[in-house]
Amino acid sequence: MSWKAKRFWKEATVIATDGGFTVTLDGRPVKTPAKAALVVPTAAMAQAIAAEWDAQQGPVRPDTMPHTRAANSALDKVVPQFNEVVTLLTAYGETDLLCYRATDPEPLVTRQAMRWDPLLDWSATALGAPLRAVPGVMFLEQPHKSLLRLHALTAAQTAFQIAAFHDLVAISGSLILALAVTHHRLTPDEAFGLSRIDEHWQAEFWGFDEDAAVLEALKKDAFHQAARFHTLCG
Repeated sequence: MSWKAKRFWKEATVIATDGGFTVTLDGRPVKTPAKAALVVPTAAMAQAIAAEWDAQQGPVRPDTMPHTRAANSALDKVVPQFNEVVTLLTAYGETDLLCYRATDPEPLVTRQAMRWDPLLDWSATALGAPLRAVPGVMFLEQPHKSLLRLHALTAAQTAFQIAAFHDLVAISGSLILALAVTHHRLTPDEAFGLSRIDEHWQAEFWGFDEDAAVLEALKKDAFHQAARFHTLCG
């Protein structure tokens, strides 16, 4: 179906099918942009997608359909290049946000340590992937065994989970924060807040910028949508 199409259907319906569940529009199965059958792993995910289609009025607006877009990405992008996407994501572990710390002012250094160190401790103990932190931005090589462990944890996810996980990692800049959400160590709100320590510090010091606040709100919403989609994978 073309993303530029206008609404022509009366009802979006969830249908059980081979391999999972699909959504039909007045009996017509929804297709991905690459014309693949939109078959998703759980009824809950299909219902969320159907609700997005039912909410459309006039031209179809992909920006209001995060679950549909995530499912399309899983099928059209992640499935055909799964290993490449996993490698791309696990590379974040080499330069994870939590590992590069401010050198000053001291209150910011302290804030980062208080809020990020527990997550690195969790990565070491719960995930078996200790990472090292360093002041400044000079590259610090991480333990090879830790990177292999993070790769294995990422690769163990399904293509649909990876589609959501990609956004959790890319928006936060942290593989560890994304894993903390998917392993229920942090709520999406907590993880997103931890990813914004530097920006919030600057805002407290220099004042809040309206445009930056709007952009942050959009990122926060996308982060929450990705977390929800990951949960809907079952």
